[in-house]
Amino acid sequence: MNVWMNLLVGSYLTFAYGQGQVAPSRADQKDTEQRVADARSPAGASVHAATTDPDYRIGPQDVITINVWKEPDISRVIPVRPDGKISIPLLNDVLAAGLTPMELANVITEGLKKYMNGPQVTVIITEINSRRVYVLGQVGRPGAFPLLPNMTVLQLLSSCGGFTEFANSKKIYILRTVGDKQVKIFFNYKDVVSGRKPGDNIALQTGDTLVVP
Repeated sequence: MNVWMNLLVGSYLTFAYGQGQVAPSRADQKDTEQRVADARSPAGASVHAATTDPDYRIGPQDVITINVWKEPDISRVIPVRPDGKISIPLLNDVLAAGLTPMELANVITEGLKKYMNGPQVTVIITEINSRRVYVLGQVGRPGAFPLLPNMTVLQLLSSCGGFTEFANSKKIYILRTVGDKQVKIFFNYKDVVSGRKPGDNIALQTGDTLVVP
């Protein structure tokens, strides 16, 4: 009886999951769900935008993955130091800040040619920490946010959860550092969303602080 029962269960699992594949465990399901959630988060979206944008420039505090084919001792995940450099075996310090991932891969490739034949190098952005904007005041989630490519004031407001009931949406302003000075750029939410002043929905820059009184 047990033999027939085992055969029946085995046949059912084969039919249900196809070709004898085992159903994913709860741990695997949670891992997949977490990956999807990470990809949908502002930080995940920012990393995705950077990895698909060939013009993205690496900055200090970004984390990058360097993969040298068949060279696990050189391949690594490494943060960019505040001075904009990274440390790589054989090459010591390499300037990464200001370069695109492709440009950095080319620099590393040229350096490694002195020590090996035909090195194949890829560079991928793992974390973006150099491009951030900040929100203060009467919003749902004040704090620091990754700066997405071409991110506008309205997009940042949606990322931080919108206004609280005490917010004065007519007197919002952006604090921006220009040279050695800090300037204040005013933003009237109602004028922008009504279409009266759509040009006020400007693109943000790294380091901007949005203040919602």
